[in-house]
Amino acid sequence: MQKQIITTKDGSSSVLIPEMNVTYHSIYGAMQESEHVFIRAGLMPFIESKTVDTITIFEMGFGTGLNALLSLEHAIIHQQKIHYIAVELFPLSEKEIECLSYNEHSFFKELHHCNWEQDVVLNEYFILHKTKQSIFQYKNFQPINLIYYDAFAPSAQPELWTKSIFENVYAWLQENGVLVTYCSKGDVRRAMLAAGFKVEKLQGPPHKREMLRAKKVSTAE
Repeated sequence: MQKQIITTKDGSSSVLIPEMNVTYHSIYGAMQESEHVFIRAGLMPFIESKTVDTITIFEMGFGTGLNALLSLEHAIIHQQKIHYIAVELFPLSEKEIECLSYNEHSFFKELHHCNWEQDVVLNEYFILHKTKQSIFQYKNFQPINLIYYDAFAPSAQPELWTKSIFENVYAWLQENGVLVTYCSKGDVRRAMLAAGFKVEKLQGPPHKREMLRAKKVSTAE
């Protein structure tokens, strides 16, 4: 699969796959999108609520490592323990990693270079577990608090946005667990609802009107 490193409109890097006509992040701003969708709408409510000692995050697609990097930085800032799990079938090459704009950030290269298929302690607040599997192959054995659903768009990989896949990840979540995604398509929202999620539309990142946040509602609610 051919990949090209591109610069998005906020100056941060992403990856283009020409044969699929998809990018790993918004062309209007990779950093802006990740901060808006995954950090502000996903991670920060857990940190601010102080209800979880260790926040367990599952990411659909490790990609450039940007979502993991931002999560690690917030773990340090807020002294919040995070166990971060990510699946990635097609890791970036060393050359591709070197071309990304995030190399000046502390821990960025460690996120990419640390071992796969095992828990790696990056600091006292952050444990990373990367696995070279698809979400269909992955067997989850621990309750998840937060899912970063950062799959390619439904137009490119519709099989990743079905009721069946959302039923699987719904089962992984603890009660009151949350899934956040940049995608707000009606078909996707309906698939989430059919899988049991309570779904809300939120304001999207720059140049995108909406995003989705889905919750596994407590039986007490």
